[in-house]
Amino acid sequence: MHLTYLGHSCILLESEGKRVIIDPFLTGNPHCPFKPEELKVDAIFLTHAHDDHFGDSIEIAKQSDCLIVAVNELAIYCQQRGVKAHPMNPGGTFETAGFTVKMTQAFHSSSLNVDGQLLYAGQPVGLLVTAGGKTLYHAGDTCLFSDMKMIGELHEIDAAALPIGDNFTMGPKDALIAAEWIGAEHVIPLHYNTFPVIEQDAAAFAREVERKGMKGHAMSIGDELTI
Repeated sequence: MHLTYLGHSCILLESEGKRVIIDPFLTGNPHCPFKPEELKVDAIFLTHAHDDHFGDSIEIAKQSDCLIVAVNELAIYCQQRGVKAHPMNPGGTFETAGFTVKMTQAFHSSSLNVDGQLLYAGQPVGLLVTAGGKTLYHAGDTCLFSDMKMIGELHEIDAAALPIGDNFTMGPKDALIAAEWIGAEHVIPLHYNTFPVIEQDAAAFAREVERKGMKGHAMSIGDELTI
């Protein structure tokens, strides 16, 4: 599995000629040079509906004629916007475009801003994405929670992508505990420095990860990693 970091919490995954994108927040990200019209993918996986995760999902789904995989309420909203969407909930597993995705719980909130009104968009989730015999755990936006231990024990996770921004999610100290519980070889910090309130030193976090015997990757936008 090959991944490219596109900023904030957005990761592009490639395996055996297929491509999926997680949380494609491109247009509103002041640090991201990529444009949604430049992307051609086979599926879109979403952790929740906040603007900085839902992002350009509808536009990318239309131009790629691809499926959006999301929690039930968010998937139904996408269907109402005229794109193909598959509804799921935590605990469920689905396969598409050569990737298997399993939803886990995440502790956060989720809503859509439609004409200035916040609409309920279902439960936020984390994602276990498997392809080519490798598994990425994208935790989505979440605090630290004890079931991360169980997730690490039940699944052979090769890479964990964890939020470190604090304020809206766990910060670096809690994310380091999460990394230890999950036990992945590779740890990728997410959800930091896009806005002032979530500014963090990702390189310092990666060094702490290394001290715990894992490989920390403070990736810049456009950086790639093969697992």
